Amino acid sequence: MTTLRSEDWSVRPSFVPHGPTSPVTLLADESGLTQLAGIPPVAWQTPWSELSNLELVRFSHQMALFGTVGAVRYCWRQRSLHDFEEVRVLVLEHGGSVVRRRRRAGVVVVVAVVLLASLAGGIAAWVSRPNLNSQELTDVKAVNLTLKDLPTSWYMASGSVLSYLTGTSNKVYTSTTIAQTPAKNSPFVKAAALFQSCLGVTNKNDRVYGAAGQEADYQVSSPIFDTNALGGIELISSTQYYKTTAMVRRDTKEMSMKNFGSCFTTSSANLILYATGVTASDHATSTNWRPTTFLKGWTRGGEVPLAVGGITAKLDLVEAVITHGHYEITMDALVGSFSKAKSFLSGIVNTLLSRTTTSTSQAA
Repeated sequence: MTTLRSEDWSVRPSFVPHGPTSPVTLLADESGLTQLAGIPPVAWQTPWSELSNLELVRFSHQMALFGTVGAVRYCWRQRSLHDFEEVRVLVLEHGGSVVRRRRRAGVVVVVAVVLLASLAGGIAAWVSRPNLNSQELTDVKAVNLTLKDLPTSWYMASGSVLSYLTGTSNKVYTSTTIAQTPAKNSPFVKAAALFQSCLGVTNKNDRVYGAAGQEADYQVSSPIFDTNALGGIELISSTQYYKTTAMVRRDTKEMSMKNFGSCFTTSSANLILYATGVTASDHATSTNWRPTTFLKGWTRGGEVPLAVGGITAKLDLVEAVITHGHYEITMDALVGSFSKAKSFLSGIVNTLLSRTTTSTSQAA
């Protein structure tokens, strides 16, 4: 059985109201975990039988230990990794888990339950089907972002609330003509109503969320990418391939309406909030954004503050929609500073647009 003495921790919340939270020394032996907190130190001893759901999280230069005592979730944090290996062994011995995460500059990472919402496909069923066109599918996959497209400071993230908008990364979705009726008060229906009211279209005529939407032959999303640079950014692309270019042109006509970018990004933000149980709003401060592009193709976007539950840092959801030929692409980003990230994100839009013009699937 591992024994431990580790100093220079802090704890939240305090073990008693207004009690000491630092400095904390953790002591462990076969009987339990003891905390010495404050000056002079006050001792609290917790038997292992009363301590559950242990989790040790390693960041770049520090670590956090989580544990539940009496239905309260405590977090002990140490601003170094001096005793990481000893604490890791202790946690594993007592049935806990050890994970590694990178700190984000104002960007939240949440492992999301996937909620599929097609860009211009309404609410039809996504299922695998036979007779896939291998060349078209190869082209679709080749359009999306990869880690090679990004500076060296970027890495792949394990999950994000952006997954609520894009589905599972790298999974191929295909459509059928079998429609599903969403629940009356589902996040999708609420977001659709908000979008249609904002843009001034009826559900019958709406091609983005509504009954007039067409199903893409294929939809594939990239992995989620993350960086601490430029104020912090999480980024994902999602590409759809449509059977004819006429289908894309009809979608583009609706998306060319005034304030589409603002309305679309507002509905996406609220879709995330509805799905995560956070009270949503109409985000009156949302704005249109038109990325600077240098290639043939159409693009519109928007930016809106996104107050994710449990996160105090300011976040913005930024989206751009790109259409060209058979393709409709969305770029979704969660940023700590839109002003710092704007130029970079315009470059990403150009990268995605350029791949629609080099695809082998260009015939109407």
